[in-house]
Amino acid sequence: MRTENIEMLRKVGFLAPLENEQLQRLAALLVEKYFRRDSIVVKADDPGDSMYFIALGQAKVVLAGGGREVILATLRAGDFFGEMSLLDGRLRSATVIAIEDSRMLVLQRNSLLELVRSTPEIALALLAEMSARLRRADEAIANLALVDVYGRVARYLIDQAKREGRPVAEGILIRSRPTQQHIASTIGTSRETVSRALSDFKRRGLVLTRGRDIIVQPSLYQEVAPGSTP
Repeated sequence: MRTENIEMLRKVGFLAPLENEQLQRLAALLVEKYFRRDSIVVKADDPGDSMYFIALGQAKVVLAGGGREVILATLRAGDFFGEMSLLDGRLRSATVIAIEDSRMLVLQRNSLLELVRSTPEIALALLAEMSARLRRADEAIANLALVDVYGRVARYLIDQAKREGRPVAEGILIRSRPTQQHIASTIGTSRETVSRALSDFKRRGLVLTRGRDIIVQPSLYQEVAPGSTP
């Protein structure tokens, strides 16, 4: 049993009620799986008999059709997915694809249900996590309906800065930002539009770029107001 697996589980929000001994027992039930970049982890409409914890790497949750891909979420180490099918017994609702080489820990349905029965607090914590995801989905829908494209790009960068950024003298640094196509698929627009927005933000001094790194300036926050125009 890897010690780092236990430490990773300790950071998963809905597992907070577990004592160290319980975490060790849970870690012993997990099966490690490795996925190469761009490989499918789970596929929409497949039966769901397990949930996944990301120990290393990144993955995207997508819906695809008509040659288009919509990114519902980007997941990183410490995130989990696949719990919906375990709880409602229905097919997978979306496809999950590894963005980079990833190591994941797989928990079978029976093990999760046993965990919930033995520690009821887990069920409440898991519901809280799922409610938070629903709220984020509501925000994404509101963005599509109420915020112009430049505002959506700005809001995406600000969210990235909150999640992964670190303060530097010029603003908030985001290392190795996602590709323009990834951003476009997340906010419901084209890569060309994202490119124009980023170029405009850079021209106006709202962001600074250094290769794949980007520095978000405080003035960018003015772009997220509904109905704002560049």
